[in-house]
Amino acid sequence: MVIFSTARVGGGYYSMYGHVEKLAEEIKKGAASIEGVEAKLWQVPETLPDEVLGKMSAPQKSDVPVITPSELAEADGFVFGFPTRFGMMAAQFKAFLDATGGLWRAQQLAGKPAGIFYSTGSQGGGQETTALTAITQLAHHGMIFVPIGYTFGARMFEMEKVKGGSPYGAGTYAGDGSRIPSELELEQAFHQGKYIATITKKLKGAS
Repeated sequence: MVIFSTARVGGGYYSMYGHVEKLAEEIKKGAASIEGVEAKLWQVPETLPDEVLGKMSAPQKSDVPVITPSELAEADGFVFGFPTRFGMMAAQFKAFLDATGGLWRAQQLAGKPAGIFYSTGSQGGGQETTALTAITQLAHHGMIFVPIGYTFGARMFEMEKVKGGSPYGAGTYAGDGSRIPSELELEQAFHQGKYIATITKKLKGAS
């Protein structure tokens, strides 16, 4: 009999106004619902000074731990989340990934599964381009991109309600900032957490 250690899934995100954080919380719940999976949530460091954040009316950051690049190596799988900035990931998350050169040189993230989730201001604001351009970061690390595809079933085809997300991953629309993730968007995020946790557990067991 072979006994495998717990598969560890890390949910890392950057959230300025809380939309991505709400999705991250559901993704963590989804991942933790899989037996034998330990889910951990963390956020990347803020790069903007408090004065600028104040002018942008950004709320106080939550008490979710801030991660350092070296801590990424502790996880067996990842789900990375960020708001879009002109169709690409926010600079704060890009700055964090730019600091992972040591992990890249040692190939410490190679072969590990990773998913992506995101928030945009509008339906044409970059839901898919943000995901597509983020995949380059995973590829250079040799990570295995795990999209949700259409595993969310019929709810992927919802046309009567506004719903973020795509086959690339869960998503939400922030609008002018006042819109919060809908119940359907949160359900999709929960599903993504379960899905990547299942994949991570399988890969962990096969290694």
